[in-house]
Amino acid sequence: MAMRTLIVDDEKPARDELAFLLKGFSEIELVGQGKNGLEAVQLVKEHAPDLVFLDVQMPGLDGFGVIKKLVDKKMKVPHIVFATAYDQYAVSAFEVNAVDYVLKPFDKARIGRAIARAKKAAEAQSPTMEKLEALVSELGSHPRTSAAPQPKLVIKAQQRMFLVDAKDVVYASIEDGLITLFTKDFEGSSNYRTIEELASTLDADVFWRAHRSYLVNINHIREVVPWFKSSYMLKMNDKKQSEVPVSRAQTRRLRELLKL
Repeated sequence: MAMRTLIVDDEKPARDELAFLLKGFSEIELVGQGKNGLEAVQLVKEHAPDLVFLDVQMPGLDGFGVIKKLVDKKMKVPHIVFATAYDQYAVSAFEVNAVDYVLKPFDKARIGRAIARAKKAAEAQSPTMEKLEALVSELGSHPRTSAAPQPKLVIKAQQRMFLVDAKDVVYASIEDGLITLFTKDFEGSSNYRTIEELASTLDADVFWRAHRSYLVNINHIREVVPWFKSSYMLKMNDKKQSEVPVSRAQTRRLRELLKL
């Protein structure tokens, strides 16, 4: 029986190349493709695949984050073949935990070996969940290599799409269903639909929901201004020195964060 397979990669050319190569393997049935980590989790839930070719480096929720979410949600975890351009530590971790990886650009022979390995693991009914939990634990206790790029977000501005490191986002706001991301130098719209969805892909120790309509990077708070009724206003470190309100419900959290 063919292995139900997903491809998840934020780069369309990489998805297309891999899809083309997989057509040459009769043991593979391609059931879906995704372009980010959140789609990966949803596609696994919808299709219950046997195998996922998962990109390591994606904006927002990266490959490691996808694995963690699947494990945390106690979902049936498929066999994972990681795709990476360069990450020596990750390669070592994958080998130790018996999950395979392929390096970009893809090579048909190497893809074939990865498929054979996944098929063998499936036939042996190897404990995928246990291995992936071990991988998540190992990655969590070991710092990422400097070779791994920072998570990136897409900002649409002036009919162009810019990739920025998450750490460079000063804050995000939502109005009339549209999320705007602000950096020190410019602002633009995001393809995320809700603040909750955006926040789920970012470091919760850095990005804080100061208000139901605002998500702020605490490292880019320029000034805390006392406001009426014992509340506060945040002046941010963007070009406009934007002011972000702190909701009453979050006032205590602000005091905890900044030791006020």
